[in-house]
Amino acid sequence: MSVPVFIALGSNLGDRAAQIAAALERLSAVATIEKRSPVYETAPKYVTDQPAFLNMVVLARTGLAPLALLAATQSIEKALGRMPGQRFGPRAIDLDILFFGDDVIDLPSLAVPHPRIAERRFVLQPLNDIAAQLRHPETEASVAEMLAALPPDADVRLFAGSGQN
Repeated sequence: MSVPVFIALGSNLGDRAAQIAAALERLSAVATIEKRSPVYETAPKYVTDQPAFLNMVVLARTGLAPLALLAATQSIEKALGRMPGQRFGPRAIDLDILFFGDDVIDLPSLAVPHPRIAERRFVLQPLNDIAAQLRHPETEASVAEMLAALPPDADVRLFAGSGQN
């Protein structure tokens, strides 16, 4: 049985667009990507002294269990050059599981829905493009409602040449 999952991708080191493309290709080996948001260029949040990010979100289906999907995404990050470093610091690639079906998971290694989703325009904006009516299983707020609750942010803008598949 396959489960719908939403995964955020981000990169701010090296050829950011190439990193995102490589991550998508590798992700497609463990999940069927059904929708892709446009790519956004975003100012860094939390640790601001670093390069701008490229961010996007995909809707995929996977037969993997949550921890197996986490292991797969971490393997992709490592293969693409992600190194341990400062929390919220620069990274070659970052893959975050935002939603795993309607599951609520609270483990030391994995929290789903992503615990900071409601404060992150750089996640909610692309997620809204592909799943505006998706509801958070705990708060019941839709993606569109969570996005509308955030203050405006000019530092989240479509990346030139971004398209939706």
